[in-house]
Amino acid sequence: MIHDVDATLAALLAAEALPGGEAEVVFDAPTRDWASRLNGPCVDVFLYDIREDVGRREIAAEPVRNTEGRIVARRPPPRRFRLSYLLTAWTRRPEDEHRLLSQLLGGLLRHDRVPAVHLRGQLAGQPLPVLLQLALPPSGDRGIADVWNALGGELKPSLDLVVVAPFDPARVVEIGPPVREEPFLDVRRSPVDPRAERTNRAADPTAPHASTVLGPAGVRSPGAAAGRAARVAEL
Repeated sequence: MIHDVDATLAALLAAEALPGGEAEVVFDAPTRDWASRLNGPCVDVFLYDIREDVGRREIAAEPVRNTEGRIVARRPPPRRFRLSYLLTAWTRRPEDEHRLLSQLLGGLLRHDRVPAVHLRGQLAGQPLPVLLQLALPPSGDRGIADVWNALGGELKPSLDLVVVAPFDPARVVEIGPPVREEPFLDVRRSPVDPRAERTNRAADPTAPHASTVLGPAGVRSPGAAAGRAARVAEL
């Protein structure tokens, strides 16, 4: 996916910002040793950071169906990543570098997303757009000066370009076969052990006997018990 973003940026810059081909587009690290070996004007597009854009993450999985239309698996949606590029112009004169930076700024500000005609590789077939964010304030955990210090070079005018690109790992989560039988519920009365009942009454003499009729709120009804005893005597 990263090499497809590089190819997409090269096509975008060549068509929108450098139409005359007056500067070559390269993706090298702008170190001091690299700068000393330059032979002509160029625009360096250096990738210095890759992070997932967690604010755009989706959790709804897409169903995968077989030839019969039955769901056999689920596929997580693509994730979006933020690729940060440092854009610099390299010529013999600062005036020419500033002019190239102005062309880059004007060409990239015309688009909030990469036009489909410039997409390359797997990005060309993605349903999600490739977003562009140019010259935004740096986040609190790093600055452009820190990038130059890590490269060991001198601070130079630059543009910070962030490309938000989708990445589909083609990961599929298999699911079980479909249920073909109706659910069956079997309810049975558990057998009562008389010995357990006697043990429970011995532990709690106040517990009502099985033949005792309870009234409201669990209170014994003496009349009901007497009536039951009379019916037993008649038998």
